[in-house]
Amino acid sequence: MKNLLAERTVGIKPSGIRKFFDLVSEMDDPEVISLGVGEPDFDTPWHIREEGIYSLERGRTFYTSNSGLKDLRNAICDYLKRTYQVEYNPETEVMVTVGGSEAIDIGLRAVLNPGDEVIIPQPSYVSYEPCTVLAGGKPVILELQEKNEFRLTKEELLAAITPKTKVLILPFPNNPTGSVLRREDLEDIAEVCIEKDILVMSDEIYSELTYGAKHVTIASLPGMKERTILINGFSKAYAMTGWRLGYTCAPHIILEQMLKIHQFAIMCAPTTSQYAAVDALKNGEKDVEEMRISYNQRRRFLVHTFRKMGLKCFEPFGAFYVFPSIKELEMTSDEFAMELLNREKVAVVPGTAFGACGEGFLRISYAYSLDELKHATDRIARFVAEIRKEKGLI
Repeated sequence: MKNLLAERTVGIKPSGIRKFFDLVSEMDDPEVISLGVGEPDFDTPWHIREEGIYSLERGRTFYTSNSGLKDLRNAICDYLKRTYQVEYNPETEVMVTVGGSEAIDIGLRAVLNPGDEVIIPQPSYVSYEPCTVLAGGKPVILELQEKNEFRLTKEELLAAITPKTKVLILPFPNNPTGSVLRREDLEDIAEVCIEKDILVMSDEIYSELTYGAKHVTIASLPGMKERTILINGFSKAYAMTGWRLGYTCAPHIILEQMLKIHQFAIMCAPTTSQYAAVDALKNGEKDVEEMRISYNQRRRFLVHTFRKMGLKCFEPFGAFYVFPSIKELEMTSDEFAMELLNREKVAVVPGTAFGACGEGFLRISYAYSLDELKHATDRIARFVAEIRKEKGLI
């Protein structure tokens, strides 16, 4: 039967995130605290749910246009203009997708020819590399450095470029590190991309969740809108993970190719979710701010707590993850995560789930209540102290 399978698909490894999520599910132990899944612990704000319910009550259960509801595309364009100072044409440059994940997949399939190289900074979201492979491209892994706060530098980018480079994936604010890029960082990257004629796929799903300087989209910089596939969605900022709704904005010449793939593979994003998303963009700003304030409190708590344990942990300024280093404990990330789960019943994700350069780190999500985080970090602190004692590190 193996002869019937596509080699390209067989060669892809399963998600390391789901591995630990599945382990927790199989344990079926109420004592286990999971800090592994990147999903907001907030309910979708009521007014957004109500709009979805209302759409059902009104019988709005039919296909929308392939690109998505016109009202939603208009709302997306209004939002991007007032928030990030970038303008798109809702008729030709915007498409609603089934989560940001679909946009990543079809965006790469729309632009890659066999052998085209895609620069993927890592540690980063697990889908970029397999989606590149499935689209026939060649992933070129660029390892981000802790000493640079996991930011992408101009020098690192230049060193990774070859004559076959076609796309740079820009995963900021970053999952798993929480790293962000400042305007000056983006200006340096934009200069290189224009000079080398490289497309940018900018995954900005965490753009509303920054702590400090406001997010800047690279598409807003001079010369970049015409070479950027911007990806965003509703899962993280509006706590709408199960609604499965995202969007992409791109030059018409690229978007019309993405739309063809979307037409044949998906048809359109869920209609109920689209009506709810219109309300999210128009009336959800206060909800996002309330969630961001809560995340920020948790973020500061975790950074302080891990440093108090004696574990190195740079301060993240985006998303809802911290990425502490466990290198001094002389364990691999997988060993630490498995031992922690078995001995203290706390689930975290090994840094290697996000690329080989994640070795020696853990991803800890703070999309959990402060109470849960306090209980979990008490157990982690106890475990770290025991490991230090066992290995003679104290």
